[in-house]
Amino acid sequence: MTAFLVFSAIQGFFILFDEFFFHRKRGLPRWERIGHPIDTATVIACLLFLYFTVPTPTTTVIYYVLVVISSLCVTKDEYVHWKYCGPGELWLHSVLFLLHPIVLFTAMWDWPAAKENLLMVAGFVGAFFAYQVVYWNFVEGIVRKTKQEARYRHISKEDLYEYFGE
Repeated sequence: MTAFLVFSAIQGFFILFDEFFFHRKRGLPRWERIGHPIDTATVIACLLFLYFTVPTPTTTVIYYVLVVISSLCVTKDEYVHWKYCGPGELWLHSVLFLLHPIVLFTAMWDWPAAKENLLMVAGFVGAFFAYQVVYWNFVEGIVRKTKQEARYRHISKEDLYEYFGE
């Protein structure tokens, strides 16, 4: 097992924990529903760039630029997160920010010899990207509405009108 796969698995674990514990608990505002898939897409772009190119001085420089762009992109929302996230989620984000460039730079070690690792991880990240887009922009609203309706299903409309003063 390569360092790239180990660090990818660790980062994947923390991202899934963030997603299924913190994000599901607090919900995501629109800017995160759009921004998180963009962050994920930058990772896919880096990995696929490595998969479809060969190491040369030029492609190496291009990859470094992609890694810097991706690393800056994932931190773009952090100045707003302190308003929405608790200390645990903020700490987890800092761990993810540390892991992000480590994963992308260890990917370079698999570049010439183990391209199948790059494609495999890009596939997992791509599946997560699809989940982010579909769940947070289409499914979550339906789930939230269904839960809300279930919560008030046992209360009559007259009681609700009285409760809300309408």
